[in-house]
Amino acid sequence: MKTGKFDGEQTEYRRGNFGFAHEWLQEFKTLDEVLQRLHALRAADPAHRYLCTLDDVSQCSYTSGHASQDERLYLDDPEDMDWEDPAQEQALTLASLQHRVAQLQRPELVQDWAQVCGTLLLAAEDVDALLLANRSPEVLLDEVVYVQRLPVPSDELMIAGQPNGYFSVDWDSFQNHAVIRHLAAQYGYRFFGMGAAWMGFVRASLPDAALVERLIEDLRRLYGQGRPELCEHQGWSQLASALLSRRTLMLGYAESLAEGLGLEPPCASAMES
Repeated sequence: MKTGKFDGEQTEYRRGNFGFAHEWLQEFKTLDEVLQRLHALRAADPAHRYLCTLDDVSQCSYTSGHASQDERLYLDDPEDMDWEDPAQEQALTLASLQHRVAQLQRPELVQDWAQVCGTLLLAAEDVDALLLANRSPEVLLDEVVYVQRLPVPSDELMIAGQPNGYFSVDWDSFQNHAVIRHLAAQYGYRFFGMGAAWMGFVRASLPDAALVERLIEDLRRLYGQGRPELCEHQGWSQLASALLSRRTLMLGYAESLAEGLGLEPPCASAMES
């Protein structure tokens, strides 16, 4: 795997809206390789948290920039800001991160799992996308993965460094944060990655059958509450089998997950023929 640093003007890639971009990864074959790199970074630097990108780095940067302007998260620029001074820009980047961390924890803004359940309108083929993404998570990785080095107090708050959920049909940053907290508290899945439409989680060990059974029931409610056709989709049992052999869990937070992975609705081919 090839790596490079965001440490000067000669870097091969632009930071975009990833204000704490630390290094980029390339020429990897599996998600496990990316996770091994994140683990090594965490072990060598326990004072920081490391968050990686997943699907579509460019789109992720674009939507994260807009999601950061949510009035609940945005910190106004100082009136006397000198945009030609790198030190002032760095200070503002840090202050903005700290502001988002604080806002995500304000009791009147915090959402919980129950509030999020049933709020993302998925189709049956999107359950197939969830299955594909968890069977073969490499399909979510862009050719280049950005890794951010974040001075935040917990893994759950890494989302403050890369808020997302810009479009009205997506889960927003507070809804995503609710999902992140619930998966950590109830199932031991630690947040590690954020893409343009997907979030990544990893456990320290493989889940057992009882935990996966509980998790699948929770995911049915999360994505299918009020929609029996989604709750009864056969993909959920297949997803349970897939999760038993992996420490990772990949969840979408945007609409049209199937389209993003190139999956057509079952009737599409028949309609075209």
